Amino acid sequence: MHLLFATSIVPDGALASGYEIANAAIIAALRRAGARVTVIGFTWPGKAAADPENTVVLGSIDVRTESASAPQKLAWVGKAMLSGLTFASVKLRAVSDRDVQAALEQAGPFDGYVLNSVQFAGAFERLFQDRPSIFVAHNVEHLSAEENAAAAGGLFQRLLFRREARLLKIVEERLCRRARFVFTLAEEDRTALGAASGDRSAVLPLVTGAKAPTRKGPRQIDYDAALIGTWTWQPNRIGLDWFLGKVVPHLRPDFRIRIAGHMPSGVSSTHPGVELVGRVPDARAFVCGAAVIPLISTAGSGVQLKTIETFELGLPSVATSRSLRGIDHRPDNCVVTDDPAGFARALETAAADIRDVDGSAFHRQQIKALDAAIVCGLEKLGAVRQEVFA
Repeated sequence: MHLLFATSIVPDGALASGYEIANAAIIAALRRAGARVTVIGFTWPGKAAADPENTVVLGSIDVRTESASAPQKLAWVGKAMLSGLTFASVKLRAVSDRDVQAALEQAGPFDGYVLNSVQFAGAFERLFQDRPSIFVAHNVEHLSAEENAAAAGGLFQRLLFRREARLLKIVEERLCRRARFVFTLAEEDRTALGAASGDRSAVLPLVTGAKAPTRKGPRQIDYDAALIGTWTWQPNRIGLDWFLGKVVPHLRPDFRIRIAGHMPSGVSSTHPGVELVGRVPDARAFVCGAAVIPLISTAGSGVQLKTIETFELGLPSVATSRSLRGIDHRPDNCVVTDDPAGFARALETAAADIRDVDGSAFHRQQIKALDAAIVCGLEKLGAVRQEVFA
């Protein structure tokens, strides 16, 4: 079976974000199941496709709102209003339907589409209706947009997020309805998307790599807690604001916290132990230098890849209940609480008595469940394909 994996940004091998890690895991699982997979989408500026022989590149594009100029942001807003598309999808309209259609023909004969998230599929929706499809919902995007609207600081931004939520709900419903099978990354997302039926959808347990990560020798602890993420993404920012504003004030003054990743303006803390360190050369080495990992999600849907990586590495953690979306097995060294003061106490306790565990069992369990779910979806798609094209 030849599948076209349609995504906004094609894999470049860097695995710099949770979205890219999830894509790599899903594509690898499709191939383990025997499918031939061709990827179509854009590259980041200055990046090349990791697998050019099985990738069709539509061009280079930077869709990050935080790094765009004011004229570019206004152009996106205006184009979204005129076209009726979501703000997220209109950014991808850097090429025409004709260009995408030509690229689809270049990809050669194929049996179906894997529509990876709503942004690219929503931008060129009409072109993906001639073959059966699987829809991969990384998040319930309309719910995330509603949360973003509630957290927005200004009226204009709040109205834009409300518009985004309304349109995303329509598009997500349409993509799920047309799809022969729906994959989500968390169980509750199946219900939120109206695809909770066992023969219509399944959850994809994810991993950060084909093999369980390994560590050589004992860890050197350089600080008490470490967080890393794309903090400009609004659901992540909401969790960070909760952590800095609600949890950190309960920590003792000498508790050392390092926060890495691209940071939006306005993020700060008066706690003397908090240090914002920006980009780090090795994300895994950075988190392994911490006594405990705070898993601080309070908004959004889908799965938290940082949670999965923490469990694969066997690191001690303190997690909110939202951080465990899509996770069926919680290691013994993970404490769960949504109470800010309790969260702070659990961090201090874990940092004082470090208990690493073997994360390989968690990784094996995830791989086994991921492959089983993928096979289920491909069987549904294959049955439809034979029915339609026989």
